[in-house]
Amino acid sequence: MPKSAAHRLADFAERILGGPLPVAVRTWDGHQAGPAGPTVVLKNRRALRRLLYSPGELGLARAYVSGDLDVEGDLTEGFRRAWAYRPQLSARDFGEAVRLAARLGVFGLPPKPPAEEARLRGKLHTLGRDRSAISHHYDLSNAFYQLLMDDSMAYSSGYWSESAGSADLARAQHDKLELICRKLGLRPGMRLLDVGCGWGSLLVHAAKHHGVEAVGVTISAEQVQHVKTRLAHHDLDDRVEVRRQDYRELAGESFDAVASVEMGEHVGEDNYPTYTATLYRMLKPTGRLLLQQMSRGAVAPGGGAFIERYIAPDMTMRPLSRTLGHLETAGFEIRDMHALREHYVPTVRAWADTLEQRWDDAVALIGEAGARAWRLYLAGGALAFEENRMGVDQILAVRPDENGRNGMPWTREWA
Repeated sequence: MPKSAAHRLADFAERILGGPLPVAVRTWDGHQAGPAGPTVVLKNRRALRRLLYSPGELGLARAYVSGDLDVEGDLTEGFRRAWAYRPQLSARDFGEAVRLAARLGVFGLPPKPPAEEARLRGKLHTLGRDRSAISHHYDLSNAFYQLLMDDSMAYSSGYWSESAGSADLARAQHDKLELICRKLGLRPGMRLLDVGCGWGSLLVHAAKHHGVEAVGVTISAEQVQHVKTRLAHHDLDDRVEVRRQDYRELAGESFDAVASVEMGEHVGEDNYPTYTATLYRMLKPTGRLLLQQMSRGAVAPGGGAFIERYIAPDMTMRPLSRTLGHLETAGFEIRDMHALREHYVPTVRAWADTLEQRWDDAVALIGEAGARAWRLYLAGGALAFEENRMGVDQILAVRPDENGRNGMPWTREWA
């Protein structure tokens, strides 16, 4: 009896992997091969055609987002098993894949990528292209982000303090915002600049609980509108200002403290010295900077083909050591570094749980393909932090005065 498509694919994959399949595979004809547990479902031949024309992560992402490929069972466990097997196809392997595709009737024109895939134009990290990249991610839908996040609208790693025990996401985000304010030493009457202010979580928290006057900048039109509504709701219009403004357009002001929370990833490697020089210039002498930023090694600094095409185009992450070097070159004195990698795992999984619980609402807001892209993003992101393929850190730095004084306490008074 001729082998089914599933068993032919399994035989090919096991030869390439040098061992058994990490996950099961079921093909469009109903046949299945592989171990118990998560199952990759190829709903049609087009799923394989996507993989043939775009081998690896991008082809898999296109197949999943489009719905040509699905995963039954625990998506995170499927990622975990598959991540250990990342073979590179040799020319001989690819030739065999083409012959197998022919036998399975897979050949045809390349399928069009899903409409959710970013298509940016222009020179990398020009102001116009950066606006398009930020808009692709952050202007998706304010209502969708409100669905996904807690009431603070903090779109960054929470701080799951031991004293909080089994605290929920809202508590973890509150504790993160409070930690930032303590590290910055905020007091009533101080002026705070938030570069990449998002939906205003830090602006509102710092103004309400620490009495500061604040300015937030973002190049997302949707975020600006949301923050203005929040400020009016909290009666903070007279003390907090939000602007649609790029960090490169900041000039002629000085602040007692500056924060930039998970925004530096969007700056780009070539522009990063300009970014750190701007943060330094906007601070008064002895003013503190709190930079919270994701880090990654030399492999896939943009997060990988899927994230770069579907979630955060043009994003660049770097090793922590390189970021510290940029800050020191700008003139900052590094005072503290706080690794929060483990904290991002429950943060992202809380967002993922909410997405699943409110799946129909998410689909109504951003479409089935958009929701599938986010499901993939959150499952893979949590695992990347768990397995130490990505990190996130809070860096506390200060601008010393002309005599080298920094006004910092000798102890970690914020701990």
